[in-house]
Amino acid sequence: MLCILSSIVFTVAIMQGQTDQVAPKDRNPVLVELFTSEGCSSCPPADALLQRMDTSQPVAGAQLIVLSEHVDYWDHDGWKDPYSSSSITDRQNDYVQALGLKTAFTPQFVVDGTHQFSMGNGAEAREAFQSAVSARKVPITIESPVIDSHDPQTVKAHILIDGKGESHNAEVYVALALDHTESQVLRGENTGKHLTHVAVAEQLKKIGKLEKGKEFQQDLNLKLKPNADSRNLRLIVFVQESGPGRVVGSAMQRIAD
Repeated sequence: MLCILSSIVFTVAIMQGQTDQVAPKDRNPVLVELFTSEGCSSCPPADALLQRMDTSQPVAGAQLIVLSEHVDYWDHDGWKDPYSSSSITDRQNDYVQALGLKTAFTPQFVVDGTHQFSMGNGAEAREAFQSAVSARKVPITIESPVIDSHDPQTVKAHILIDGKGESHNAEVYVALALDHTESQVLRGENTGKHLTHVAVAEQLKKIGKLEKGKEFQQDLNLKLKPNADSRNLRLIVFVQESGPGRVVGSAMQRIAD
């Protein structure tokens, strides 16, 4: 009950008093990463909040680009999260060091690589989103993300990033994410629960570098996992200073058949 109450209070805190008059095309993209696990009893309310951020877009002036990243350090506690990855755990640990935290924890939200907060902390959330919305971002275009007509196990797209106004080098990442997933948990802290997730990272990798003041272009050819549903995918591209540091741009497109 405490987690549910915290979720309600927290959701109201970030949405309170916001009437967004900004057209969708003019909203500033903000990357919201959620480190989570199906083995963590505190995580389902955070998963639900991430879904609400994705569908309701509650932050004025922002296009929230959400990414659910499942760590693997809960897998020993009775339930192996089918979406967990050691590389995601490594990414979270990099944030622990970069943000000066004592330890990793779930659920944890990270906004544009520079601010983190936990469930129930509305003040930290407001600060994180206000900072992200006001920051200048590099434009990212994801052109024609489709399933290859000759190879149904390959996603194709063209990435264009305008870094002409950027004063620092940064790394270009691409995430192939499941648009929506569901699990019936049979063991562990969430035994008996039916869990749902949004934008679950299946692949997350660095594909190149954006050099300051220059343009970045690349054709993508991403192999899908066996039996992947091509109608349930989204492609997320973001540019992040090393560290991991500030996310200077992000974009998302759903995959077309």
